[in-house]
Amino acid sequence: MVPFATLNVKDPLSFVFKGVGKDWISYIIDVSAVVATTSVLLVFQLGQPRIWMSMSRDGLLPRAFGMVHAKYKTPYFATIASIILVAVPSLFMQAGLMTDLTSIGTLFAFVLVSGGVLMLPRITRAGDNRSFRLPYFNGKVVVPLLFALFVVLSWKRIQTAAGNLGADSLQEVLFLAYILVGLILSIATFVKNLSFIPIMGVLFCAYLLIEIPAVSWLWFFGWMGIGLTIYFLYGFRKSKLKAEEAIS
Repeated sequence: MVPFATLNVKDPLSFVFKGVGKDWISYIIDVSAVVATTSVLLVFQLGQPRIWMSMSRDGLLPRAFGMVHAKYKTPYFATIASIILVAVPSLFMQAGLMTDLTSIGTLFAFVLVSGGVLMLPRITRAGDNRSFRLPYFNGKVVVPLLFALFVVLSWKRIQTAAGNLGADSLQEVLFLAYILVGLILSIATFVKNLSFIPIMGVLFCAYLLIEIPAVSWLWFFGWMGIGLTIYFLYGFRKSKLKAEEAIS
């Protein structure tokens, strides 16, 4: 409909219909995009306070985050805190940066979940109450072959990334780091017969992560640094799990 080289815009679908004179369709798409984005952010804002409430009950955050309103039965302090820390800054951020940060946080969580699944024992012992089960498919051969194919198809990009490391090249560093992580996971899968599903979950989500612009990574590192600081200064010492382990 339009030359693909012109699609490097924030609203490519709407842009396409404007380019062919179908403005009324582009208006519908724009309105739908606003509604969809708002609904997604609303769900995130509903979920975030409840995550903080659970973390508070585990001792990882101050007790105030776990307080529930007497009338509405909602974590009101955590909700107010999320509005101040998340919703208010988003009013002043660029739309592209806001969506990238939303994506980078979600994908990073998926990587952690997929990696956490690998930590679960494959064999259930008698008496274990396993509320979560995942089908096991041995990735010993498939994962290394798929990674080798990816390296072959991306060889030119690997050479380009390696040759541009002298400049301001966080994007290239991320791509080379991904290649290294993929190599390590492929070897580990071959040696330890790791499950195919969580390994591919880590690799697919990690690849989507490195395609996010470098400026969003800088913001993400800063936000994660704040979280780690809170954890090591408060959560690590106050964790109920740590207290239970100390007693046992």
